[in-house]
Amino acid sequence: MKYKCLILDHDDTVVDSTATIHYPAFLEALRIMRPGKTVSLEDYFRFNFDPGFIDYCKGELQMTEQDLEVEVNIWKDYVSNHTARAYDGMKEIIERQKAEGGYVVVISHSYDFNIKRDYEANGLPMPDMIFGWECPPPQRKPNTYALEIIANKYGLQKSDMVMVDDLKPGYDMCRSYGITFVGAGWANDIPQIRDFMQKNSDVYFTKVEQLKEFLF
Repeated sequence: MKYKCLILDHDDTVVDSTATIHYPAFLEALRIMRPGKTVSLEDYFRFNFDPGFIDYCKGELQMTEQDLEVEVNIWKDYVSNHTARAYDGMKEIIERQKAEGGYVVVISHSYDFNIKRDYEANGLPMPDMIFGWECPPPQRKPNTYALEIIANKYGLQKSDMVMVDDLKPGYDMCRSYGITFVGAGWANDIPQIRDFMQKNSDVYFTKVEQLKEFLF
């Protein structure tokens, strides 16, 4: 175990969820809220990467706070009936991290109830802590709030912590706080995302097996 605390993003890092769940849910929201408007899966990946989902909705789609509440409720209804599949090898990584006495924490833009359900459905050991979308906006990624709480609770140095994430908010958070960042490149091969993550991550992997070898 190289790091005492393994911090994981959820969507497209631990589970394959954007293409199979979140994108179809977003298309349903557009059908209801912005009839005639659509986006490709590749563009959906892109705007989640930069500028981020909320900024895209407020900017490109001109959504108000009330609109965003409706969008979230549509998303909740959709995901309540769909469960994401964990990437092969993730279970073994999480199990080994815990078996060797380490911590596993999730920092995600999904809700904690959805994260817990995906972990349970895939037979993954439950995380020690979860910081999801239920956190107040100032405490969500890329804010370093969660990292500060984790370090204080477990008495960790920055060198004890590593985060694995597929998108820029995770990278921004890690750079602001000063911990190792692993770019997860197994969900898509979009040049804009891949090029940024390869250039800026401390390490960048396209296979879960590579992450396992790095961590242990």
